[in-house]
Amino acid sequence: MITFGDYIKPKSIDEAFEVFKLKKNAAIIGGGCYLRMGNRRIGLAIDLCDAGLNFIDDNEDTIEIGAMTTLRELETSQILSDSFGTVVSDSVKHIIGVQLRNIATIGATVFSKYGFSDPITALLALDAELVLYNSGKIKLEEYLKEDSRRRDILEKIVLRKNIDGAAFQSMRNSQVDYAILNAAVSKKDGEYRIAVGARPRTGALAYKAMEYINSTEINEETAFKAGQIASQELVFGSNTRGSAEYRKELCKVMVKRAIMEVEA
Repeated sequence: MITFGDYIKPKSIDEAFEVFKLKKNAAIIGGGCYLRMGNRRIGLAIDLCDAGLNFIDDNEDTIEIGAMTTLRELETSQILSDSFGTVVSDSVKHIIGVQLRNIATIGATVFSKYGFSDPITALLALDAELVLYNSGKIKLEEYLKEDSRRRDILEKIVLRKNIDGAAFQSMRNSQVDYAILNAAVSKKDGEYRIAVGARPRTGALAYKAMEYINSTEINEETAFKAGQIASQELVFGSNTRGSAEYRKELCKVMVKRAIMEVEA
């Protein structure tokens, strides 16, 4: 069980970080959905619910998503669907249930690098950039490669517009279960990005598969070949939802389907 010593709700991210950097026993609270799964004491809980980080802003060339935006808000956002189709909505709509999606925040999901995350995979395919309060901008793909967690606060996620298309695929034992595997593909300026997640490790780009598919004609055969390459270059593991071998086979098919959906 998680217990708190003190609990505060700062009115801005500036106020939150000022407290956070001075208190070594402080922890940032996003949606807080998974706190009950832990077993530790937090000296100071800093809840960001009043810090002004819940927004989806449509700018000239980008969409900015505040870290405290809920998964449900991503699912129902007209701004996101107008710019990216259904890829973002598809990546969150099967997560547990509406009640949880009304609480869980995209910032906590991304900053924590959850291995089971569906939206991280979609954001990778869309070439998302993170804005951290103290560290500044960093590509999501680079942030996910870091071994340690930064002592910082995620402020927002930035997505560039004008993609040619994007698609998200996932396989689950039941509709609201965690994914056995997920995959997302986007196309911009004729170049494909391929991301695979829930391996059960955090989502990652399939660079070799991307190099191949971006150098050949797109059809059923080449799309499946890209899936095969992705299954060979990425690392898969086993858990209660599926074996590493099963995930490798799923990868081949799901990457192919996502590519063909984008190409359609």
